[in-house]
Amino acid sequence: MFDFRYHALSLAAVLLALAVGVVIGVAIGDSDLVSSAKSGIVHDLKEEVRGEQRHASQLSAQLSSEETFANDLYPIAVHGLLSGQGIGLVFLGAPSNHINALVRDAVTQAGGDLATVVAVREPLDLAGIGRAAEGTRYAALAGTTPTVPATGEGETTGREAQAGEVSSELVERFGTIVAKQLVSGGQNVERELISRVRGSLLTAFDGQLGRLQGLVIVRNDPTAETPEQSKATAAFEAGFLDGVAAIGTPIVGVELSRTEPSQIPWYQGKDISSVDDLDATAGQAALIYALTGSHGAYGTKATADSLLPNVAGGSPQP
Repeated sequence: MFDFRYHALSLAAVLLALAVGVVIGVAIGDSDLVSSAKSGIVHDLKEEVRGEQRHASQLSAQLSSEETFANDLYPIAVHGLLSGQGIGLVFLGAPSNHINALVRDAVTQAGGDLATVVAVREPLDLAGIGRAAEGTRYAALAGTTPTVPATGEGETTGREAQAGEVSSELVERFGTIVAKQLVSGGQNVERELISRVRGSLLTAFDGQLGRLQGLVIVRNDPTAETPEQSKATAAFEAGFLDGVAAIGTPIVGVELSRTEPSQIPWYQGKDISSVDDLDATAGQAALIYALTGSHGAYGTKATADSLLPNVAGGSPQP
């Protein structure tokens, strides 16, 4: 039996489809309508871009103002903290003129003097060091094993065993002696050793030996070394840090904010203070406070404890 309700529904559907088609057809055919919609979208996007540009300009001005304030405040914050103190800079590996200049500026701003700058050759030239140290127990670094006298570091028995593998213990002891001489100005046994081995041990030396009140360390990534070279390097570096600690001289490891791979984990593993953004004003301030006794990892990287030491209301603790 024919039902008029189905007929009505079918007719309504046809009319709706016809209406939609007419609207779409008009929109497609009306270039003015399309152009108007496009212009509206472009206008809105341009307004958003202009708004973001204004915001970026405001942030840039704010940042510039804060940087100016920090730069003006920095000399006041560090004034006299290193007054009359001699500071050393040691590169474990290749030296960097940029880092040298940054450390020198920071130390000078605080009233100190960058008295000694050295770069340790890594991997170590053990053969050259051993030859230069002939007459001492460290002649064994050339690959021979001397009979070590019991009376002093600088004596020799004149008797040597056949060449053999250099022990890590001897390399570590050598690093300790070198560090003690460097920070104490050579006032210890074998005071001439560092001068004798200088050509083989160091690739750069600037300044003069003298008592240092602080030491800045810059370590390079030693990945290009062979396993045996890495073993000797690790032993020397461990002994070197032990020697500095034995004298009681504050030591701080530094790097630039873009240094990769970062050496901060190595510094932390050796329990020495570190600064990971030496190329920033805050990093230079952190270096000065660390040299005066603050202990921690400072900077902007994930390994940092804080941007700066907490020195408000008190003085740095040794």
